[in-house]
Amino acid sequence: MTESVDWSDHVSAGEFIVRNALLEDAVQSDITTDALESDRNDLQQTCMVVSREGEGLIVAGWFLVNLVFDSIALMFRCNPVECVQYVRDGSPAFSGESLGYLKGSAGVLLRGERVALNLLSHLSGIATLTSKYVLAVKGTGVEILDTRKTTPCLRALEKYAVRVGGGVNHRFDLSELAMIKDNHIAVAGGAGNLHTIIMKLRKKGLPVEVEVDSLDQLKCVLLERPERILLDNMTPDILRDAVRIASGSGCYLEASGRITLKNIREIAETGVDGISSGTLTHSAESSDIGFDWKTK
Repeated sequence: MTESVDWSDHVSAGEFIVRNALLEDAVQSDITTDALESDRNDLQQTCMVVSREGEGLIVAGWFLVNLVFDSIALMFRCNPVECVQYVRDGSPAFSGESLGYLKGSAGVLLRGERVALNLLSHLSGIATLTSKYVLAVKGTGVEILDTRKTTPCLRALEKYAVRVGGGVNHRFDLSELAMIKDNHIAVAGGAGNLHTIIMKLRKKGLPVEVEVDSLDQLKCVLLERPERILLDNMTPDILRDAVRIASGSGCYLEASGRITLKNIREIAETGVDGISSGTLTHSAESSDIGFDWKTK
């Protein structure tokens, strides 16, 4: 029977990912932990989950830690692991700070440690990087948007982390928003057929975004009155001209391409409505988080 997963829901997707990550890591055949004979309710262990990130981090994904240890405890018929979170998702944590603690069967904790940390560190890394981008444009009113440049099957989780970091999710998948890019126009036979494409989409009641890479294209596209226009790889000077040309149109202007922390403030100050960057999800470094095992 095919497993039903709501890919747009981070909890549903998280349950699927955790189940398969535990299979991938062969937690039921952990030969080292088996040798310790530690899968007993009377052999309890406590672990502190600690940030080791020098510059601090934004926590994201603690619910996955719960899912990991709940699943393993069920596999081995152990009592549930007590997972207590101190620093909530979306809040900052600094080097040496405890994000929470875990208490339960030592065997369960040993088997799930790496999967739990991989997921928590990955999502916290995305939330942390997103928060830096959001802080960089503070006061401009510009939204920081993600893209579909996500890890296959982890999109809902990664986009959740972007939200936790203060960013805004762009379309989730190909069905959510009709986004006409240069390749679509090429397949359709050229820009002269743009009107026909948009009219077909309008009949389906779909919002439309069109990608442009020049001011001449922008002027033509504005005549079609799309809901959004993506301004691709434009310099700040050209972006300012684009904002002036589109003034009063009601069209959402999204800047994208070669966005960095060094140039994002200047881009935001051109007057665009949003800035999208695949870097948030495909290039964020995992946060450094570890388990500190309490010894008697």
